[in-house]
Amino acid sequence: MAKIGRRSAAALAAGLLAAPALRAQAAFPNKPLRLIVPYPPGGVTDLMGRLAAEAMGRHLGQPVVVENRAGAGGSIGAKVAAQAEPDGHTLFLGTMATQGVNPVLYPDPGFDPRRDLVGVGMMADMPNVLICNPRRWDPANAQEAIARAKAEPGRLLFGSVGNGSSSHLSQVMLARLAGIEVVHVPYRGSSPAIAAMLAGELDLLFDASATSTSHIRGGAVKALAVTMNRRVAALPEVPTLEEAGVRGYHLSVWNGVFTQARVPAPVLARLQQAFDASMDQAMLERLKANFTEPLIIPAAELQDWLRRDAERWSTIARESGIRAD
Repeated sequence: MAKIGRRSAAALAAGLLAAPALRAQAAFPNKPLRLIVPYPPGGVTDLMGRLAAEAMGRHLGQPVVVENRAGAGGSIGAKVAAQAEPDGHTLFLGTMATQGVNPVLYPDPGFDPRRDLVGVGMMADMPNVLICNPRRWDPANAQEAIARAKAEPGRLLFGSVGNGSSSHLSQVMLARLAGIEVVHVPYRGSSPAIAAMLAGELDLLFDASATSTSHIRGGAVKALAVTMNRRVAALPEVPTLEEAGVRGYHLSVWNGVFTQARVPAPVLARLQQAFDASMDQAMLERLKANFTEPLIIPAAELQDWLRRDAERWSTIARESGIRAD
């Protein structure tokens, strides 16, 4: 019987030790995944989460089930996702609010979404839209709305989709840059905020283009301006707030998929591969059809991009002086 040399024996032993790990890696995912959406059903984040879940499920070979865990401006869902078993089977639909604003609003020494969650891929970017109900009040444009707010400080009812949300920050930035004072009326998500606007209970509201455009096109509400510093494809006729005379105004809302920072590197790579495959031409068209703009960031650049963006929004949140409910 031939003898096995030292190197051959070592290689054989290493192969035997690696086999279970290789089998475990190959088995991922071995059960349905869940994607935690940290806001109620019906809003833009929920919409993005359901698009991502359906597409990633096809490429992972397992269903991805959306689980809405709302509360504390998205922090409850983010914490649940971050503290889940780091096996890659729990995903999270994050936003600029959950990653950049909430650590300022809801400081928790045992949890930091920027540290505990890692990006899988970015989905979409979009503006908020400044809207009104013309049956309650019909300003000709954003300039007229701002002029009334200046003339009647503390009188206009200005809704948002939640304290600390991008909708709220849009309002805070407008108040600071335009020099106005309004009454903030927060709701728990886009659906109740839009319902209040449609019922004529609000003077103004910032809502994401993904959830407001259909109401704008249907004539139920009127668009006065978008928060990006450029016009967008979904609403090309709507001017920016910069065009309305609010110099330096720019705010956009992004959505992306995350998982635990502690997941093994091969699992993260598999999730990123599935996500990249999901962002095909059909998905890009679906995003555009839902009045958002696809946001593609290569995986190699993603973590640095997220870090810089979170730092930017943390600074804005601190300087704005907003507080949690």
